[in-house]
Amino acid sequence: MRKFNIRKVLDGLTAVSSAASASSASQQQQAGNRETEIQETLQSEHFQLCKTVRHGFPYQPSALAFDPVQKILAIGTQTGALRLFGRPGVECYCQHDSGAAVIQLQFLINEGALVSALADDTLHLWNLRQKRPAILHSLKFNRERITFCHLPFQSKWLYVGTERGNIHIVNVESFTLSGYVIMWNKAIELSSKSHPGPIVHISDNPMDEGKLLIGFESGTVVLWDLKSKKADYRYTHDEAIHSVAWHHEGKQFICSHSDGTLTIWNVKSPTKPFQTITPHGKQLKDGKKPEPCKPILKVEYKTTRAGEPFIILSGGLSYDTVGRRPCLTVMHGKSTAVLEMDYSIVDFLTLCETPYPNDFQEPYAVVVLLEKDLVLIDLAQNGYPIFENPYPLTIHESPVTCCEYFADCPVDLIPALYSVGARQKRQGYSKKEWPISGGNWGLITQSYPEIIITGHADGSLKFWDASAITLQVLYKLKTAKVFEKSRNKDDRPNTDIVDEDPYAIQIISWCPESRMLCIAGVSAHVIIYRFSKQEVTTEVIPMLEVRLLYEINDVESPDGEQVPPLPTPGTGSNPQSIVPQSHPSTSSSSSDGLRDNVPCLKVKNSPLKQSPGYQIELVIQLVWVSGEPPQQITSLAVNSAYGLVVFGNCNGIAMVDYLQKTVLLNLGTIELYGSNDPYRREPRSPRKSRQPSGGLCDINEGTTVPEDRCKSPTSAKMSRKLSLPTELKPDLDVKDNSFSRSRSSSVTSIDKESREAISALHFCETFTRKNDTSPSPCLWVGTTLGTVLVIVLNLPPGGEQRLLQPVIVSPSGTILRLKGAILRMAFLDTTGSLVPPAHEPWREHNVPEDKDEKDKSKKRRPVSVSPSSSQEISENQYAVICSEKQAKVISLPSQNCIYKQNITETSFVLRGDIVSLSNSICLACFCANGHIMTFSLPSLRPLLDVYYLPLTNMRIARTFCFTNNGQALYLVSPTEIQRLTYSQETCENLQEMLGELFTPVETPEAPNRGFFKGLFGGGAQSLDREELFGESAAGKASRSLAQHIPGPGGIEGVKGAASGVVGELARARLALDERGQKLGELEEKTAAMLYSADSFSKHAHEMMLKYKDKKWYQF
Repeated sequence: MRKFNIRKVLDGLTAVSSAASASSASQQQQAGNRETEIQETLQSEHFQLCKTVRHGFPYQPSALAFDPVQKILAIGTQTGALRLFGRPGVECYCQHDSGAAVIQLQFLINEGALVSALADDTLHLWNLRQKRPAILHSLKFNRERITFCHLPFQSKWLYVGTERGNIHIVNVESFTLSGYVIMWNKAIELSSKSHPGPIVHISDNPMDEGKLLIGFESGTVVLWDLKSKKADYRYTHDEAIHSVAWHHEGKQFICSHSDGTLTIWNVKSPTKPFQTITPHGKQLKDGKKPEPCKPILKVEYKTTRAGEPFIILSGGLSYDTVGRRPCLTVMHGKSTAVLEMDYSIVDFLTLCETPYPNDFQEPYAVVVLLEKDLVLIDLAQNGYPIFENPYPLTIHESPVTCCEYFADCPVDLIPALYSVGARQKRQGYSKKEWPISGGNWGLITQSYPEIIITGHADGSLKFWDASAITLQVLYKLKTAKVFEKSRNKDDRPNTDIVDEDPYAIQIISWCPESRMLCIAGVSAHVIIYRFSKQEVTTEVIPMLEVRLLYEINDVESPDGEQVPPLPTPGTGSNPQSIVPQSHPSTSSSSSDGLRDNVPCLKVKNSPLKQSPGYQIELVIQLVWVSGEPPQQITSLAVNSAYGLVVFGNCNGIAMVDYLQKTVLLNLGTIELYGSNDPYRREPRSPRKSRQPSGGLCDINEGTTVPEDRCKSPTSAKMSRKLSLPTELKPDLDVKDNSFSRSRSSSVTSIDKESREAISALHFCETFTRKNDTSPSPCLWVGTTLGTVLVIVLNLPPGGEQRLLQPVIVSPSGTILRLKGAILRMAFLDTTGSLVPPAHEPWREHNVPEDKDEKDKSKKRRPVSVSPSSSQEISENQYAVICSEKQAKVISLPSQNCIYKQNITETSFVLRGDIVSLSNSICLACFCANGHIMTFSLPSLRPLLDVYYLPLTNMRIARTFCFTNNGQALYLVSPTEIQRLTYSQETCENLQEMLGELFTPVETPEAPNRGFFKGLFGGGAQSLDREELFGESAAGKASRSLAQHIPGPGGIEGVKGAASGVVGELARARLALDERGQKLGELEEKTAAMLYSADSFSKHAHEMMLKYKDKKWYQF
């Protein structure tokens, strides 16, 4: 730990010193120049880092609870997380510090509190009356393991069952143990020779609180009389028990067993069950017992006034149903409905109209918590339809492989995506309102639209409305439907470069203003989409094949001259749209029998019906070259104003004009340099043997053998950022939360040196050469060796001419150098404002234009919000370039580096974004050592440096992204998105924005006992538990049994203490208490300061006496 801290300190010192030297150098350099005049408004106080909200399905759920009065649902997980759900839009995430699994949750119904039991044998009381719930008390059991808890409605005494078969009783107000204990050996028959096993169930008789039903795992059930402290009845059964449930009248209970049977017992007949049912057992002739089935893990017994009771159970299927999905069975009268689930059932709860256990339950829904989903079943409608789930729990429907975050989007985007997405909704849901409806929304203090796009392993993209800390799915796009699906594994073409998920999304490039979308997939394919509100049928899918290879065949290296588009075998010398054709092995082999010119996926050759939304404009595929598979794409950019898309990998770069459907540029990375290659590399032919894609799979979530060529796209986005040759990167110690850089042994060191991948691409309108007098359209290319090259774009005029004349592409000769792979580039105007790339405003393409519109479109110029288009010749721009190691600000057209910041020495930047915040801009970086940093622009002053989280897995690295207005996110688990903010203003407003879980609600009236029951008895019997379990009657519990730990909830938590009183008097008293506590704290602090001042003066006096008569040389 010390080592890490020292490194951090050194890192900080080097960063500060380098910043100081860089800024002083730049100030000397630019003394008297205009550059130093830019006023930077962002200061350190504008920044603060905090988590905002967590969206998605709780990862690895383990427990479920529901408050029937507050209508709040709680889910606990195996990692100690707690997720609370109210009405749609009211969600909350909390975490137990220990990280132990949650084994059970119990609401204090309508009290605004929750008890959690954890696998480390701790109990915690959560206060839900504050926006961020906190723990008020904890209790750690030292000698016994907790197996089951039960808290009766409106009681403050919690029954805790243990593995040893004992029951302890906890006062939930003080979180202390009562001296009253039910020992296992007192509960069971004295004659019994074996231990009955752990406690699996505790509940009180609905009609008599003085009788406690205790279920032991071995099959024994005991009805315990709390007052007389002895067992009234004992019920024994051969089969192990999993759960027990009461009939509301308290005369019968039902048990579920490990052999797939249910036994119903009359309370007063302990000798044998009243009835035995095997819901899924085959009834054999001759009255034999049915065949045993799988265990019934849980059963619930719910009554209705009007009809038969419901018996609802999970499990219990017969053993011969191999491969059958997990089921929930609903038995109602003579009908039995078997509801199949997509995932295994973790737990389920029946939602009932009343919180009172001694009344008709009137069940109306069942909440089923699955391993990866939450399902609500409507019991009131025929066929038991499910409710449409309003929570954003489908993030993981297919594993997330990448994501992008856009804050401050055009206001018409969300309605447009919502309208096309609304048509995709499934039918057949319950007509009723979602029953989990508790809590209240927070105040909306952010008014700007936010969109999150997630890319998935099955090739789908999901667009989410993420405005105002909520999340709602807008639209889903399936990119795989353009390709032919292989029916089975044998039928699969032998051209896949990944073993599974061949359509997985690796990179998303999206222009929100023009709505142009471009994706790069794991099979080296790129698809360009255009947004349309009209349905169209595409007869032939436009397609290009690009042969991007690592060699030069008798082509002179370009020395800054214009390079004509190279005719390649993949596109032909007249590269037009290629009609897809099948590739039989004969035509796809080169002379030496190696696979050649074959793409990895086969595009459909039948007409494709495209719904409103995103529609295919062009499919581009890289092809095999002489037996070597195409390398995965590492960077991608699209520009709607220029009609161009560009992408690169470790072989080179390709640019496509998607309007004319032609390849404009197809160059190996070395060819981009021309004669200016600083490494003096000689281009060489591609390797003949099929080997791992060098530099694209350096880092995986675990170790892989060389053959495991990115089986799943877990390393997809990360790989493009970490593909530097080993010599140029330090081997990072794993202890430093970084990754060692060992690469596949099959890639030779020469190959490592020469393979330079394209890592960043940026279209812009700026100065391309030192002597330029005006900005022009160009493409800036960044590589993994830290080089930035500039390519000039000569675009034909707009309108019809744009479709007829070619776009001319030529290298500018401009080369800039940084340390580490280039991650991000952006441009500032002379005032320091961001110059976004030019774009065309969105318009509907599938509607024929009238003549006036055509004339307008001819005159239409691409919109560049940049002030650069109106700039005078003398005005300059600034290029901001961020690499894995450093950031530079370069003045254009002079190309002088005016500011430089070494971001990290010992680690590397995983994600860098240039973002706007508080009407200014900054550079935000996330490092592999877990630090989040921001720097001012253009001077690159450090503004924030916070250690946030260690890079524990590739998922974080692959999905972390910053966006405008201080927002950021990453995938915290395979199913959940964690959002955070680095803006001080958002942190301050967060409390207001969060929803409230607890709302004051009247508890429903208790059921009427009726005249005769009141007169002759027979109604519900109440019990004075205080008299039984209080210290005066039961004495004190053994101190060594459990240890009380006060929670961090503090005075805030007192508001949610289990009293449940919300009266004005109580509030006033609380306010006084708070004030008193604050005054008390102030008094204590004052006293402490006086004491320290007094001791300081005493020490000073002693020192003075000691040294009073000494001369200076005697010290």
